[in-house]
Amino acid sequence: MHEKRSHFTSRLGFVLAAAGSAVGLGNLWRFPYLAAKYGGGIFLFIYILLAVTFGFTLMVTEIAIGRKTRKSCIYAYKAVDKRFSALGPLSALIPILIAPYYCVIGGWVLKYLFEFLVGGNAALANDSYFGDFISVATPNITNNPMPWFILYILLTAGVVIMGVEKGIEAMSKVMMPVLVVLSIFIAGYSLTLPGAMAGLKFYLVPNFANFSVSTVLGAMGQLFYSMSLAMGIMITYGSYMKDDNNLEGSVGQIELFDTAIALLAGLMIIPPVVAFNGGDPTNISAGPGLMFGVLPKVFDSMLGGRFIGILFFLLVLFAALTSSVSLMETILSILQDTMHLKRKPAVAITILFLLAVGSLSCLGFGPLAHIAPMGLSFLDFFDFITNSVLMPIVAFITCILIGHVVGTKFIEDEVEKTGHSFGRKKMYRVMIRWIAPVILATILLGELAKHFGLLNI
Repeated sequence: MHEKRSHFTSRLGFVLAAAGSAVGLGNLWRFPYLAAKYGGGIFLFIYILLAVTFGFTLMVTEIAIGRKTRKSCIYAYKAVDKRFSALGPLSALIPILIAPYYCVIGGWVLKYLFEFLVGGNAALANDSYFGDFISVATPNITNNPMPWFILYILLTAGVVIMGVEKGIEAMSKVMMPVLVVLSIFIAGYSLTLPGAMAGLKFYLVPNFANFSVSTVLGAMGQLFYSMSLAMGIMITYGSYMKDDNNLEGSVGQIELFDTAIALLAGLMIIPPVVAFNGGDPTNISAGPGLMFGVLPKVFDSMLGGRFIGILFFLLVLFAALTSSVSLMETILSILQDTMHLKRKPAVAITILFLLAVGSLSCLGFGPLAHIAPMGLSFLDFFDFITNSVLMPIVAFITCILIGHVVGTKFIEDEVEKTGHSFGRKKMYRVMIRWIAPVILATILLGELAKHFGLLNI
């Protein structure tokens, strides 16, 4: 017997859970790096402009589809229009591929938090430490990424198995406020460091001389990645949303949370790294190199750096967990809808799947490093296929479905249900029909061109 669909108990619970999904590792290392690379303040200005237009449009669409159909992404598109039923499995594939490698990175975060807690943070500042850790260079169990990966999966599953109300909603109501407080504290502390003001000025003051097409493409790609769009997550969470909740207002609050944390992430990272680099805002490395290579050195050079490192990696752990929980919940919802399983058996299957597929990424820098699909490590391969290829395709087809097939009234009626107004309706119509498809096509083509060496941005 298929279980009755769960609901978030309140609008606040929904907003915090959805914001928790959006606020993840992408905000905390990808956003600061891109902001530094693409002009600082001008990147921030363009990002915020896109968040209240492009990001808003896609998020409203996905949450409305979820609430209207009361189905996970695998069946939701079929319920909207049977001709687009293939879009369901395609969108379902995205969290299925992202969750395993996301849990690998979550395991790295756990490892670094542990080292700061036990006083091993000085070793983390060594240039070779991170590379040795992920390549399994030593047999020591604490320096092996696999146990941390497994522990992280179990932590995520522990929240998910408790259900929507007692697990996801309860966790989000605690973790999200703590995450915000920690972000504000660390950002404030970073600004007290000698030389940090140069980084602050670069980050917050738009310099239109730094504007380029690359700045726009970088902001578009980051926004798409940051807000958990086209992963099936917002459709799944929308299916748990009560009908009397103000959908547009909720999306606005999610946008605010996500953008605020991204902004604070820049304040936490750019000023101290610029100070550490002797005033050079462009010398900020990307991806894991920033969080697991550069920042431990920055913390090691600070007065009270161990304490700040503990708080920072605790913050990152909270952000990672709120996102991995949403990824696992989406997979769980797909299993429940397709196989009519109860929650516990579905969680068990999900854990086994994450362990099996995630092990490829976990060992892909060590024992499996000789296997390089498309010339990439397993982790980078899964990241490229999902974020650079599948997500833009799913979002693009969704825009065609709503903007040109079933019509925008399909979404507008859901937003305006029970008398709620749709204040940005006119903008929504233009975005979903014309502007968002162009942006998505640009993201897809740009990412493919970059990967195959046809575009250098």
